[in-house]
Amino acid sequence: MLAHPFDTDDARPAERDGFDLNAPPCRNCDVVREIAFCGELTYDEIRRLASARCHVHLPADVTLFREGDAADHVYSIASGTLKLYKLMSDGRRQIVGFLFSGDMFGLAVDGGYAYTAETVTPAQICRFTHRKLDTLRGEIPRLERKMFAMAVRDLAAAQEQMLLLGRKTAKERVASFLLKLSCRLELRGQPSSPVELPMSRADIADYLGLTIETVSRTFTHLKREGVIGLPTADHALLVDTRVLKDISEGTGR
Repeated sequence: MLAHPFDTDDARPAERDGFDLNAPPCRNCDVVREIAFCGELTYDEIRRLASARCHVHLPADVTLFREGDAADHVYSIASGTLKLYKLMSDGRRQIVGFLFSGDMFGLAVDGGYAYTAETVTPAQICRFTHRKLDTLRGEIPRLERKMFAMAVRDLAAAQEQMLLLGRKTAKERVASFLLKLSCRLELRGQPSSPVELPMSRADIADYLGLTIETVSRTFTHLKREGVIGLPTADHALLVDTRVLKDISEGTGR
């Protein structure tokens, strides 16, 4: 595990440890520009934003920050998958979200991060200091509006997660999870199926509030019913989206 994956205070060469402080702006973000927090910016505005960033390539299973750490930075994902989670006093873990290309995270809550952020797959991450980003938000109205819209979207997602954990059955939770990943693909202009499952079954269980056994059993059950296909362990084919949607809403079989 890398203790400080973004520690660049010692003026080391930009290419060392995977850092690329001089990369062309948003070179790796073209496919997610419309859903990224820098979406809708002009080229000149993107260059200004890029001048305030630090860019790094990280392997899987790297912790960017922990719950309670001082929230000095905001992050954006150029590629890869991350998970956000909270730990209970008895050591139990609740994953509160999976993040993908184009997602922003790290907004402060009372000066500290509200969760731990860890890479699920190798990822390319951009980091911005809160101070610099706040300045740019004041200078670039489009950036302010985009970040506000993403914050509202995150609030809506949190409310959906509360419903999922509080009222839905195991089968409804798994169906909702698969449909959410499918919608994400459509938002990026990609085919809605198959969906990639880069996270482990244990991660999915901790996100859905289920046991690993229940998650695996539910996937198998949906496959036997012909609703989904499982060509590989990390991909799910949505064979009958209509039935899957009915299940997620509690009206299906």
